[in-house]
Amino acid sequence: MKKLILLLLFVPIISFSQEDLLNGIDSVSEKEKVSAAFKGLKIVNLESTKLAAKGDLYFIVAHRFGSVKDGFEGFFGLDNANTQLKFVYGLTDWLTISAARSELAYDFSTKYTLIHQKTDGFPVSIAGFSSLAINNTLKESLYPKLTFDDRFTYVQQLLISRKYSEKLSLQLAPTIFHENFVDNAQQNNTQYAIGIGGRYKLSKRWSLNMDYAAHLNRASNSVYKNPLSIGFDLDTGGHVFQMHFTSSQGIHEAGYLGQTTGDWTKGDVFFGFNLLRVF
Repeated sequence: MKKLILLLLFVPIISFSQEDLLNGIDSVSEKEKVSAAFKGLKIVNLESTKLAAKGDLYFIVAHRFGSVKDGFEGFFGLDNANTQLKFVYGLTDWLTISAARSELAYDFSTKYTLIHQKTDGFPVSIAGFSSLAINNTLKESLYPKLTFDDRFTYVQQLLISRKYSEKLSLQLAPTIFHENFVDNAQQNNTQYAIGIGGRYKLSKRWSLNMDYAAHLNRASNSVYKNPLSIGFDLDTGGHVFQMHFTSSQGIHEAGYLGQTTGDWTKGDVFFGFNLLRVF
């Protein structure tokens, strides 16, 4: 199983080339490709079908404060924060690679275009996303038999988006992920989820974004929840600033898909932001 997942992780499928979305925001190319379904590389937590253009380097600072339910004791989330620093590079027009580090994990990923939505042709855009996370939170003192391989989590997603109009875009993301180590004996190492997300353009620079991931084979006694995120994108030209509330403090895929602890019904949510700067 590990060999199969590793194969999926590091062998992207040869596919169609990607338009430079920064130069063609909210427009249709000469080849009738529908562009700019999403302004950001992520919707909130969920990866979007947008890729970096060839040669573009993104520096991303993603931050999640602590839970707002802690009130004044936790300074309304300012304490116990999680920050991720990430570099994303457009290796080709159809292939993006990235590397990131947060308090919770190291994370390495690839995203690759499979097919574009066209105005008078294929109805959706499809991209593949693969990642490898290395868990920083596992302690040898708690798990004496822990090995380095136990820290690995592999994620494979199919990202399927459709831009319905200049204002509305929606996305579906079937997902499989495999945790080499689980802290619950009843939880399968290989797990399945389905992500959904969308963007509604409010003005030239502002949009409302939402995403949610439903875990499909979570153990009945699990303490973890399905992540729900709601936020806004602000496009300032040189960068995109994303502000949101989310029930997951984990920023990497393995963290928000399998280990979300927050609960909107109990006010246990985290305020956060993603700041993208492209060079």
